[in-house]
Amino acid sequence: NCSMVLKTLHFITRPLSDEEGNFSLAYIITIHKELEMFVKLLRAIYMPQNIYCIHVDEKSPKDYKAAVQNIVNCFENIFISSKRENVVYAGFSRLQADINCMRDLVHSKIQWNYVINLCGQDYPIKTNKDIIQYIKSKWNGKNMTPGVVQPLHMKHRTQVSYREYVHSGMSYVYPTKNMKAKPPYNLTIYFGSAYYILTKEFVEFTLTDARAKDLLEWSRDTYSPDEHYWVTLNRLNG
Repeated sequence: NCSMVLKTLHFITRPLSDEEGNFSLAYIITIHKELEMFVKLLRAIYMPQNIYCIHVDEKSPKDYKAAVQNIVNCFENIFISSKRENVVYAGFSRLQADINCMRDLVHSKIQWNYVINLCGQDYPIKTNKDIIQYIKSKWNGKNMTPGVVQPLHMKHRTQVSYREYVHSGMSYVYPTKNMKAKPPYNLTIYFGSAYYILTKEFVEFTLTDARAKDLLEWSRDTYSPDEHYWVTLNRLNG
């Protein structure tokens, strides 16, 4: 019952300020368990002027998927990604899940300014207004992808080819004996957080630019590619 969801969970139903109403954020949330935690997260970050793409792990139980769908159906600005992945921790599928949501978000009718990615175990310690004011104060038109040149002890992640294993409830990433080719365009690989705040223009760039596409393809058999993909692309000249 959608009216009960809105009322009992106290979802915010109008922008709390003109500043927030004029600056829409997009969120990508990847989830696979703990429905109650997801609802609490969604309730905390929900604003009617924002847009939310939810990626539900394809391996999740049917009743979990159905419950998430029932909640999402109550909101015009929340949707489940059109393509779902069997997400493996530290695997390419985790990066692909974000990209699936990005493809959906760029075609949205809601004109958003920045996208923020979260997992189901995240929870905000700042308000929507705090986040917007922080973005505007220091990062207007820039991306937040914290990272450094790939440290020596992380080199194995991109020097050896990795594979995802998914079978009968077990999933993990394992190394093969195959060495990887050098990165395309002789790119310097940076290493950092899998979590980011990106401009819409940058998202459109990553989905269309040849360098971004080739780096994505090269990253397909690396370990935890979401920890080098965004941070490397954001340090391209220009």
